[in-house]
Amino acid sequence: MHLFGSGPLMNEALRAQEILREKFSVAADVWSVTSYTELYRDALSCSRWNKLHPDQKARLPHVARVLKDEPWPIVAVTDYVKTVPSRVAPWTPAGLYALGTDGFGRSDTREALRRFFEIDAENVAYAALWELSKRSQFDRKKLPAAMQELGIDPEAPDPAFA
Repeated sequence: MHLFGSGPLMNEALRAQEILREKFSVAADVWSVTSYTELYRDALSCSRWNKLHPDQKARLPHVARVLKDEPWPIVAVTDYVKTVPSRVAPWTPAGLYALGTDGFGRSDTREALRRFFEIDAENVAYAALWELSKRSQFDRKKLPAAMQELGIDPEAPDPAFA
């Protein structure tokens, strides 16, 4: 499992890695993404070059090159909207699930705001378990108990519409 963190959410990705290891015996590595925009620009540039040079060896974007031998899905967490990391998904071999701050939220603490937007470590860890369950690499029947252990309320309002 890969966890991509960016900016201040890097700490949440690192904490999610610990939660996955300690509570669910799931290994995850954490990658620091300094700019989803630059990864996207590079991927678009390579795609354009490949289109205009069909008789030459295709260029591989950086994100695809570093992930080409990685069979694991990615959970990417950012404090921007989900579309920011989602833009690089087409170049990730095992897929990318984005967590971000879609919608409007107000809270008295950063922790409460991150919980509201479902971008805290517990929600990152749960998204990782969800992605693994879709690949039969985590027992789907254990997801409700995992949600309860992580303190995630399945009936919480969707932050994009709250």
